Amino acid sequence: MSMSLKVIVPTHPLIKHWLSILRDPDTPNILYSTSYEQIGKWLTYEALRDWLPYKKELIVTRTGKTEGVYIDNNYPVRIIAEIPEGLTLWFGSKEVIPNGTLSLGTIPDNISANEGIILYRDQITKNSSTLDLLKTLSSNGIKSNRILIISCICSNEGLNEIGKIFPEQIIYTSCIDKESDTYNVLDPGIGNPISRLSTMFQEKN
Repeated sequence: MSMSLKVIVPTHPLIKHWLSILRDPDTPNILYSTSYEQIGKWLTYEALRDWLPYKKELIVTRTGKTEGVYIDNNYPVRIIAEIPEGLTLWFGSKEVIPNGTLSLGTIPDNISANEGIILYRDQITKNSSTLDLLKTLSSNGIKSNRILIISCICSNEGLNEIGKIFPEQIIYTSCIDKESDTYNVLDPGIGNPISRLSTMFQEKN
C-alpha cells in the first residue's frame, strides 16, 4: 500500500463487532443488512471527527454565557452512494451527517466549489470502480482534500491502485483483507453484499 495514502481503520469495538457479524456466513440476511448499516454509521462518525467545518458562537443561557460549537452550514456535504451497497452504508450514517445532499450512483453535473464529498463504496479492490470515480472528480477540479471515502472493507491491492494516483486521499474502512489474484475476492471477506442486503434498487422501465 502506498505509504502516503491515508487509510484509517478505526479500532472502535462496535465496528469490529458488526464486521464479525458480516463475516459469518450463517448471519441472516436481515441482520447482515443491519450490520452493514452500522458499519456505515460508525465509520462515518469517526471520519467526520476532523473533517466537518464548524464555527464557534456565543450562547446566552438563562444563567450566563458560554461558547457553543455549531456545524458550519456554509460548507455543505455531497454524498455519492454506490447502488445498492453504498446506499445501505449511507442509510446507517445519515443520522450523523448534519447537512448532506444525496446523489445516487452518479456524479452530479454541478458540485459547489465549497462542497465536501463523501463517497460510499462497498469494497475497494484492484478492479473496483472507485479509482475511475476519483479520476472523474479530479477532472472536474475536485481535489482529494475535499473527498472522504467510506468503504466497508478494502484490499491492499485496491488501495495501492488509488495511492499511485491520489496519494493524499483519505479512506475510512473497517479492515484491510487479502485479495485473491485468481478470483478477485477478499479473504476472509464479507461475502457478496449485493446478494444479501435488503436494500435493492431497480431502474424504472
